[in-house]
Amino acid sequence: MGILPVSEWASRNATFGGPGAGSGTLSSPWYSTHKTQLLGVLLAAASNFLISVSLNIQKFAHLRLACRTEMKPYYTSKLWWCGITLLGLGELGNFAAYGFAPIALVTPLGCISVIGSAFISVLFLKKTMRAADILGGTLTVTGTYLLVTFAPNVPQELTARQVQNYLVSWPFLLYSILEIIIFCILLYFYKRKAVKHIVVLLMMVALLASLTVIAVKAVASMITLSAKGKMQLTYPVFYIMIVLMATSCAFQVKFLNQAMHLYEVTAVVPINFVFFTTSAIIAGVIFYREFQSAALLSVFMFLFGCLLSFLGVFVIARNKKEEHLQIPFIDCGHIPGQKLTGKIQPDSHSSCYGTLNNEDDLVKSPS
Repeated sequence: MGILPVSEWASRNATFGGPGAGSGTLSSPWYSTHKTQLLGVLLAAASNFLISVSLNIQKFAHLRLACRTEMKPYYTSKLWWCGITLLGLGELGNFAAYGFAPIALVTPLGCISVIGSAFISVLFLKKTMRAADILGGTLTVTGTYLLVTFAPNVPQELTARQVQNYLVSWPFLLYSILEIIIFCILLYFYKRKAVKHIVVLLMMVALLASLTVIAVKAVASMITLSAKGKMQLTYPVFYIMIVLMATSCAFQVKFLNQAMHLYEVTAVVPINFVFFTTSAIIAGVIFYREFQSAALLSVFMFLFGCLLSFLGVFVIARNKKEEHLQIPFIDCGHIPGQKLTGKIQPDSHSSCYGTLNNEDDLVKSPS
């Protein structure tokens, strides 16, 4: 089943709140048809919001520990463990959402965690609300509305046999070959040529992410069907998908950590969101054929919603200053024949890192 035409959306919205019992949307045929997808949307939105709360709680716990005179490991903080628990619940909710809604709908909703973090940090971390945060939030909310409205409506009950058929279909096989070739080329430049540009690293993350979301949706869907009494866990493809999910996710973390180590978070987050979302949508289109019966206008509006969400995330992350914990410099005491110029350990990015000035104003010693 494809996306509802614009005329049907208009007629459905016009009847909302109309006279008579049962004339609202929740009692209409539309709701009975889309309630599974609506559950996935609400689950993904709530989970991403929960993730943004958890990240701010963890940051607050780190800052509070740093302000104490007696330094303690972060894992001794109950507040930090509270954040980790919420993060786990959020990721679990995101996993479950793939069993109820299309990949093309669940993945872009990750932008909610970006907006949520920007606004929640004002409460938890006492940050200042910027005009860019309001503008970016508005663009992202508008894009999210278009995504939800014009997302593909396809049957979400995927059996193990359907997943097996999708795995050996020609479109997916060609897509897999192309993806492997591109990944090998990027890996060659990364390993042999030591090219560690942010685009190279995050492209590899995105290529792996496309396999991850395919596997996550298959596993989540089969678990959901099994919970309804249609056992799918006895098929070998279920365990193949679990292995694919775990492996691709592990390598994703490796390359993403490398990018986070080399580049600022404010650069990594928006680029990774765009690459990850784009690759996930393409994977959903090719593997699960999510836009197979969609109208051209609906596809255009969906892509426009994605563009607005991407733009909103970039606006929020743009010119955002990173906060670093104030770590005191080490005082090595007086060194004979040398004097300190404020810091024994200047900025590690400086060209004079680790050097000391001579007491005689750098007078060259006679040869």
